[in-house]
Amino acid sequence: MNMQTSLPISDQGEEHNTTIIKSPSQLGPPHESMFFILPYLPLFELLSMTQVCKSFRDALKDDILPWVNIIIEKPLSSRFSDDFLVKITSKAKGRLRVVALKNCFKITDEGLLQVIASNPHINKLFLPGCTGLTIEGVIGVVKLLTKADHRLNNLSISGIYNVKREDFETLCHLMGINQMQMKPGKKNYYHRRGELLAFKQDSQPSIDVDICPKCGEIREVFDCPRDSCKRKMQQQQQLLIKCRGCFLCVPRCEECGVCTKDEELGESACADILCLNCWLHLPKCNYCNKAYCNQHAYQQQSQHPADFSGFLCSDCSFHATESSHYSDC
Repeated sequence: MNMQTSLPISDQGEEHNTTIIKSPSQLGPPHESMFFILPYLPLFELLSMTQVCKSFRDALKDDILPWVNIIIEKPLSSRFSDDFLVKITSKAKGRLRVVALKNCFKITDEGLLQVIASNPHINKLFLPGCTGLTIEGVIGVVKLLTKADHRLNNLSISGIYNVKREDFETLCHLMGINQMQMKPGKKNYYHRRGELLAFKQDSQPSIDVDICPKCGEIREVFDCPRDSCKRKMQQQQQLLIKCRGCFLCVPRCEECGVCTKDEELGESACADILCLNCWLHLPKCNYCNKAYCNQHAYQQQSQHPADFSGFLCSDCSFHATESSHYSDC
């Protein structure tokens, strides 16, 4: 039997408009404006765009501009290896300006050195949490980046192990940093420690670690954003500020970064510290009344699929599951 298909007819006998879906081979090239946004995309999206169509793939292959600032964060950081780093950075053809590797623990001294040797004009180097690197390897690449009067403006090495005072002083010397002028400079707040200010223009070169005034170790040293502490800093610039120190010496609120020593704290469902003011504004577990900081809010467990009025923390959810299991036995 021959089947015929007809277009839908309205009550007035008029033909409805129909949407014709074209196959990929019938689609035209992307709009020209799309190519202007490519240099502003994060690396993960940039790599995804190469799989969209041949036009994007060719554009990204031939254009250097999208690759001069390489910033690697989640979800790529845990998968990024030396080979992948060398392959991606080679697209800049020696014109890299910013390299930011956040928690890329698979990157080694050899891989980083290969990238720096091919890109001697990098002026911002961020390596926080890259535990596969050594301080000796970092000093080696900084020496390359400060040759022939080239200036390395920013360096981030927090999380790299075994950094000694002499290593820190060597880095400061290579970058032209006056350690005595570091103290009254820009403030470093604990709750903003994860931000990569890769494109901020600083008038002076900077490094993200310092000598902790409490313990003398080389770590990130944090200032307090509390107004009363700020006033003390202004009044006592040359004195030891009580609440200025590394995260081990001065406990701080995960949400707002204020010092919390000798203060009442809110109970948190994660291992982080919460000041009472932040705790009051965060949602609580329905059973234990503990709060998650925003960084660990993904650990919240729904009590019922259809109940969106609250949540259970991971501990209470585990105990509830165990109790229901034993009641069914």
